[in-house]
Amino acid sequence: MQRFPIRWIRGISLVAAIGLLAGCQLPKSGPNKSEILAGSTEKGGNAFVVEVDDRVAKATSAIPQYGFSSSFRSAQRLAADTVRPGDVLGLTVWENVDDGLLSGEISSSTILEQIQVDSDGFIFVPYAGRIRASGNTPEQLRQLITSELQEQTPDPQVEVRRVAGDGATVSLSGEIGAAGIYPIERPSRTLSGMLSRAGGVAVGSDIALVTLIRGNDRGTVWYDDLVRNPQLDVALRGGDRILVEADSRSYIALGATGQSRVAFDTQDLSALEALAQVGGLQSLSSDPTGIFVLRKERQDIARNVMGRQDLQGDQRMIYLLNLTAPNGLFVARDFVIRDDDTIYVTEAPYAQWSKSISLIAGGLTPVANVATLTGG
Repeated sequence: MQRFPIRWIRGISLVAAIGLLAGCQLPKSGPNKSEILAGSTEKGGNAFVVEVDDRVAKATSAIPQYGFSSSFRSAQRLAADTVRPGDVLGLTVWENVDDGLLSGEISSSTILEQIQVDSDGFIFVPYAGRIRASGNTPEQLRQLITSELQEQTPDPQVEVRRVAGDGATVSLSGEIGAAGIYPIERPSRTLSGMLSRAGGVAVGSDIALVTLIRGNDRGTVWYDDLVRNPQLDVALRGGDRILVEADSRSYIALGATGQSRVAFDTQDLSALEALAQVGGLQSLSSDPTGIFVLRKERQDIARNVMGRQDLQGDQRMIYLLNLTAPNGLFVARDFVIRDDDTIYVTEAPYAQWSKSISLIAGGLTPVANVATLTGG
């Protein structure tokens, strides 16, 4: 039997391996650059593929706009001392006699707690009768009660205290230091003052959204904007609800950067920042010329980007970023990522070549291992 030199066997194995790999589909993280470009509308696909430049970056830079309506901004601050229907008051009455109208033998004072101002604005005080409380300050109300009681008992001394009540409280919930119901007091008559009263926001201030709900109206602002802009620090009203939430926007990262859903960590997120969030490009596997952002674009923006007024409704858009272009990094820094975007980084051609070499090298010894490539 004729024996062949080992170098011949290795050569035959190499040729066989290359032949087998040609018929195999090597594992990869997703479609390559040319396969995505083949899905453009110009080639019969159903998405517009646009290479991003300065014009496109500017045209697509829409970010969520928040703010308060004019009715919120124009509301005057409440006088914290004014009693309103729904407020709950506490009274203490001292009498200058041993056996007074209200006091007993043990103490010369009488404490009346949890006296609620009714819907018409009145309270009832024994021996003083029904007294209008709404519209008066605690001091004015004290004088009214004193005037009524002094006809029944000599030189009465009256104290009026405000307790939490429906008429002068707001509720705070969500990502707040101490959720609960708080009275509107002098330091907490505005939105920022009430948030501070409740311990501040419990999430990063740069991703905190504050929503004010008043009846059927609502408005939302960034917490940072509220702190920076006094015009957003609106006056509160009894019954207001304040909700603090973390920014819920996110994007999906796929391809050579790995697979993950990533939450926004800033109000304005650029493509460059989004890539940095997932660890950046991998030097041996990521293609810096093939970074795609997939998005369903609004009609007005799509028309602006494509220069076509015949587009109707939301459009499927695929934006191509090439970091190796002369202004590629600047364009990626200016291109804004939006909620529900998908960022797909294609594999570098070198990555596929490396996989081929690895499979071939692994199949040379022993020769029998070549047979395992047939499953490709």
